[in-house]
Amino acid sequence: MTYLAKPRLHHPSLTVNKVGYTRRDYEGKISTLCAGCGHDSISAAIIQACWELDIAPHRVAKLSGIGCSSKTPDYFLGASHGFNTVHGRMPSVLTGANLANRDLLYLGVSGDGDSASIGLGQFAHAMRRGVNMVYIVENNGVYGLTKGQFSATADQGSKSKKGAVNSDSPVDLVAIALQLGATYVARGFSGDKAQLVPLIKGAIGHGGAAFIDVISPCVAFNNHAGSTKSYDYVREHNEAVSRIDFISARDEITATYAPGEVIDVLQHDGSRLRFRKLHTDYDPTDRYAALSYTNMHQARGEVVTGLLYLDPLASDMHVALNTSDTPLNKLGAAQLCPGLKGLDKLNASLR
Repeated sequence: MTYLAKPRLHHPSLTVNKVGYTRRDYEGKISTLCAGCGHDSISAAIIQACWELDIAPHRVAKLSGIGCSSKTPDYFLGASHGFNTVHGRMPSVLTGANLANRDLLYLGVSGDGDSASIGLGQFAHAMRRGVNMVYIVENNGVYGLTKGQFSATADQGSKSKKGAVNSDSPVDLVAIALQLGATYVARGFSGDKAQLVPLIKGAIGHGGAAFIDVISPCVAFNNHAGSTKSYDYVREHNEAVSRIDFISARDEITATYAPGEVIDVLQHDGSRLRFRKLHTDYDPTDRYAALSYTNMHQARGEVVTGLLYLDPLASDMHVALNTSDTPLNKLGAAQLCPGLKGLDKLNASLR
């Protein structure tokens, strides 16, 4: 199958933002993900957020690991800097790039397999070091590229399409981000663009370690009974998906609901996801209250969405390390080589 590039012609009536770009200028290549995949909705939300914030695409560096989620940076901000790392190693590569050039806006895109399994240690250190980045996890509870094995965020007791039962406790990336010091923590749903776009815009403008966990159901493989991230919550007729390598086209699932409201979102298989949107009077500045709140509602079978925690006085890794205001990749030999007297002074201070 051949996938054609999108035409570069723009209709003259398309609205431009303050830096002279249309929304089309923030798009990328045509997606090759399954029709109806929530990941494409997240890409659309990123595109909308960057366009509304008047961000020049060349100011963005987007990095990812391996997985369906990590393919998505190819589908947005086609004129931005991009780097696809190896499995689970996106945070360390992004950290190095951030140290070298602090002038760019860093957007890390990952998945639950990429961040909650092989990359869990890297995710943890990026959060605790306060790397100035927007870290988005497209969370579907499965390894989609390798045909639907459980990921570390899959719910305990859920059943795979082959009948295996997951006996492991799920990893809650929101709870880990809260405990390790992330200064902007949110959770969203791929089908709720009205909430997701502002969450991404807030993370971009935050200036510290910003983490967004986005529940993004997998249309192909996440048919685990009891999963809070499933299109196949109680699916009874999954033989066709199990036997043939064809995924029928499905309409994207969307949801609109008010702050403080609990809503059951109907899935393709007749099952439901229960979301609770935060109240307008919710206080996001209490880290431990946020952790308690999410745990309480998780025990009720509810997925809390919204801005869970915000530190208004957040600082980033460059402040902690007292790095130069000039990006390191722009410093010349005169600044990087202090000379013999400078080295002697430095060595004396370390004795």
